[in-house]
Amino acid sequence: MKQVIVVNERLRLPRGKLAAQVAHAAVGAQLTANPNATASWLALGMPKVVFAGRSVEHLLELEALARSAGLPVLLVQDAGRTVVPEGTVICVGIGPATEEELAAITSELKLLR
Repeated sequence: MKQVIVVNERLRLPRGKLAAQVAHAAVGAQLTANPNATASWLALGMPKVVFAGRSVEHLLELEALARSAGLPVLLVQDAGRTVVPEGTVICVGIGPATEEELAAITSELKLLR
C-alpha cells in the first residue's frame, strides 16, 4: 500500500507552496479511501511518492484513470490567494492503494526533482 502524488511540473512553484499543495492532495485522497485501505496504509507508515506530471492535461488524464480504476483520488486546484490564479491545477493525489494498482497508472512517471 502506498500513495502517489503527481505534481504539475510546468508551474515551477516555490517549495513552500508546493509542499502545502502536495499535503492537500495526500490528505484529500486519503479521505476518499475505504477504511481498510486507510488502516493498512497507516500501519505501513503512510508510504508515498511524488512524481512529476507533464501538464494540466496529463494530471486530468491520471485523475480519470484513477477514478475509472476505483482508486481514491483528489485533484487539487488552487484557491488563487497567493502564487497562481484560482482554479490552477496543481497536483493529483491517488491512493492509498496497492503498488500494483498504482503502477498500472503511474509506472512511467519520473520522481519530482
